[in-house]
Amino acid sequence: MLDEKTIHIVQSTAPVLKEHSKEIGKRFYQLLFEKVPDLLNIFNQTNQKRGLQQEALGYAVYAAGEHITNLDALKSVIERISQKHRAIGIKAEQYPIVGETLLQAVKDVLGDAATDEIIEAWGKAYGYISDAFISLEKKLYEETKQQPGGWEGYRTFYVDRKEKESEEVISFYLKPKDGEAIASYKAGQYLTIKTKIPGEKYTHIRHYSLSEAPDKDYYRISIKREDEHDGAPDGIVSNFLHHHIQSGDTLEFSAPAGDFILTDDNLPIVLISGGIGITPLLSMLNSIVEEKDPRQVIFIHATSNSQTHPFKEHVMQLNSKANVKSYICYTSPTEEDKKAKNYDKEGYIDLDFLQSIIPTKEVQFYFCGSIPFMEAMIKALNEWNVPKGNMHYEVFRPVAILGEE
Repeated sequence: MLDEKTIHIVQSTAPVLKEHSKEIGKRFYQLLFEKVPDLLNIFNQTNQKRGLQQEALGYAVYAAGEHITNLDALKSVIERISQKHRAIGIKAEQYPIVGETLLQAVKDVLGDAATDEIIEAWGKAYGYISDAFISLEKKLYEETKQQPGGWEGYRTFYVDRKEKESEEVISFYLKPKDGEAIASYKAGQYLTIKTKIPGEKYTHIRHYSLSEAPDKDYYRISIKREDEHDGAPDGIVSNFLHHHIQSGDTLEFSAPAGDFILTDDNLPIVLISGGIGITPLLSMLNSIVEEKDPRQVIFIHATSNSQTHPFKEHVMQLNSKANVKSYICYTSPTEEDKKAKNYDKEGYIDLDFLQSIIPTKEVQFYFCGSIPFMEAMIKALNEWNVPKGNMHYEVFRPVAILGEE
């Protein structure tokens, strides 16, 4: 445990680190990649260029300091990060260099304000927090390897087939090259791919939600082609997979991971997806139907229009089930959509719409989509006074961006 003096110093200086969080994050990654350039094979370079990881790191440092005496307050964040660390292969021996670099970044940014006493206190705090991560991740590695069909590191799969789901989305059906059994997973979890793309200096790692119910003899991931927009470049990995990977080609994946899963209770379920955020929620929906789960389910999907709407017919078929009701929101319906009246709301999902179709807030809400979409859902549900424990979401951008945790 940490001594009282260390706790006092860390908690009193956490707001200062928060104020300079972006600069600390930026300096940290600059130093880290200078010291260990091989880590560029692990970190998402697109998020680096856009400053997302830098901002998230700074926030995480502040949050850890603020809650240093009660890490349970950060339990969901720690579990989510640990799942991702296990998925990409972060090891215990990498933590010391990260801690050393983080403290150097704090010193470089704060200058004389970062006294030896402050740096020493934050060093102790980092050791305390990293021990929590290392312990949890060790357990995750062991469980993953020992489960039926499980494996350590990355395993080779071949693309059994590709299916176009919309103008932007393609599903990849994956089977293990070795022909052996594959690990099961919980609906809502994801696979992690490691790709070596021609012309790229470093490997690229991405998380893609499994879009099918568990316990098949294949995995299915459904990937949106990320095209250049709003200053963001084309998605390197998504475009590579869409345009260059064909049936029979092989890819490397780590075992399923993730903490975005259905709770085990009797409350009704509301699944809300925006764009490609439909994938983990579709896995949940399929799982509920296949397992004949008696809980009432409302499934809401928001996208631009029918051209960008994957799995529409499939969900409509499930809509005939007694306990499933689905709704569609189009923000930019085509003229054909308007004539066909094939959606329930034009525009964005808002609280008024949610309250018009959900009879009670005493439900479990699960949602996934873009950062603005997630923030809008959190805002709406907070306005409805939905308990935080009844809000569950997945985000593949660096965790801290939502700021909710």
